Amino acid sequence: MNVQERPAVAVVGAGLSGLVCARILQRAGVPVTIHEADTAADARRQGGSLDIHTATGQEALRQAGVFDQFRALVRHGGEATRVMDRHARLLVDESEVDGGNGRPEVERQALRQLLVDALEPGTIRWGAKVTGVRTNGPVRELQFVDGSTVTADLVVGADGAWSRVRSTALTSTVPEYTGITMVELRLSDAVRAHPEALRTTGHGTFFALSDNKSIGGHGGEEIALGLGLRVPEDWAATSGIDWTDPMAARAALLREYRDWAGPLTDMIRDSDDTIWPRPIYALPIGLTWRRVPGVTAVGDAAHLMSPFAGEGANLALIDGADLARAVIESPHLDRALGRYERKMFRRAKASASASARGLAMIFNDDAPRQMVSFFERAALLARLTRPLTRLLPGRP
Repeated sequence: MNVQERPAVAVVGAGLSGLVCARILQRAGVPVTIHEADTAADARRQGGSLDIHTATGQEALRQAGVFDQFRALVRHGGEATRVMDRHARLLVDESEVDGGNGRPEVERQALRQLLVDALEPGTIRWGAKVTGVRTNGPVRELQFVDGSTVTADLVVGADGAWSRVRSTALTSTVPEYTGITMVELRLSDAVRAHPEALRTTGHGTFFALSDNKSIGGHGGEEIALGLGLRVPEDWAATSGIDWTDPMAARAALLREYRDWAGPLTDMIRDSDDTIWPRPIYALPIGLTWRRVPGVTAVGDAAHLMSPFAGEGANLALIDGADLARAVIESPHLDRALGRYERKMFRRAKASASASARGLAMIFNDDAPRQMVSFFERAALLARLTRPLTRLLPGRP
């Protein structure tokens, strides 16, 4: 694609997928603007720790030219994993191996800021909330909540679960409630203020499971907790819990976990005052749409799934990279979008299926048995294949 043929790109949403897409396009000289509803990069919390996989998330960061900066953000010990039951009995305890296992952990907020800082100044229009996309001849018109509009050759929906780009231009399909609500909490300054909690969680990923409930998350300087409950979709709103009252919210949660061991429930008692419930939604597995000229979607806007396979952020990153590369390499925009979407749809279907299986493995009547069996099978497979990998070309 020569300079004259490069389209003007409007990305809606400054999440990981939109940012990495814009960064790669900019490196190739493609004009791009990101329109973000938040007023600033730190306007709201961006979630906890992410494990970034070699073939997807890390590959996207390499293409964006920020891989070395990403490596500097990786949390030591973050690839360890623990699984326990409601009595806090440790059933799986996998330490981080030397050199890691290809899934280094990084804080989402730090990774997002790295990508924001990598863009040219002025690339992101903060406080620009999009309400929809309208076709206006050969170009697409973005409509904003303040009544203004902008046009672009290509509109990329990177605007998350309730994407206005997806709903107004691509498909009327909406996310469905998965049956699980997560209540998110934090324990700040864990090394100094919460050493007992950190001894329970370790510095990596941990799961405590029983009877359709979970307490899980990531340990480290800050312990990020998610309390998972199989409850009705409107539970957070109709349960009578005042989520703005930390003491009342903790008391209600402790009633839900009344028969769980002290080392686990103490993390609820000692949590920071910001406590927020989040119903988990997902788009149908295998969702596709008919090709729409000049419009597509990436990340959660394209294939929202539950977080129980650890794939969401990685798919978002590689979606952004694949779309950018397709646009850069093809002289025909619509062919580029078709090429990107075919690959994205296949990959998303597989990952969404894995996410659904992960949810079922975590939330069931005899948990954590299935989770423990999963790790036992994975460990056995690793032992069986390790001698074979030494015979592969390039292996010592």
